[in-house]
Amino acid sequence: MGAHGPIPKRSEERRRRNKDDGPGLVKGSSGPPADVPVLPDPDPLWHPIAADWYLSLRESGQAAFYEPSDWAMARYAAELMSRGLCSDRPPNGQYVAALNSVMASLLATEGDRRRARIELERKPTARQAPASVTAIADYRSSIGG
Repeated sequence: MGAHGPIPKRSEERRRRNKDDGPGLVKGSSGPPADVPVLPDPDPLWHPIAADWYLSLRESGQAAFYEPSDWAMARYAAELMSRGLCSDRPPNGQYVAALNSVMASLLATEGDRRRARIELERKPTARQAPASVTAIADYRSSIGG
């Protein structure tokens, strides 16, 4: 797992590029990888949030880096999550910390991936001009300006 401390910035957000940060940055594509192995479906007794989390890992870009043992750990984390969510008692801090640790080892959040020097390429979003700018541009073109 990566270093502790503040979450590093994405590589395109960094100003200084002359400092060697240690291991090289690994880039992957976001979205589901093409070669996800056949995985067991979520247990029907799991809490819906735990099942959704488990299924979301299949659709996430970091799944390209998972080995069979990682998928087994994801199943274990979903089982822990489900038991905690289905319990009548409120979760204690030690349980939450242990679950967060397991999820962090699976690189479930962007912060976890940055600490491990893995960046998933974001899909570019189509930028739209604000309506007021478009209206002014249309008006100018209609009057020949």
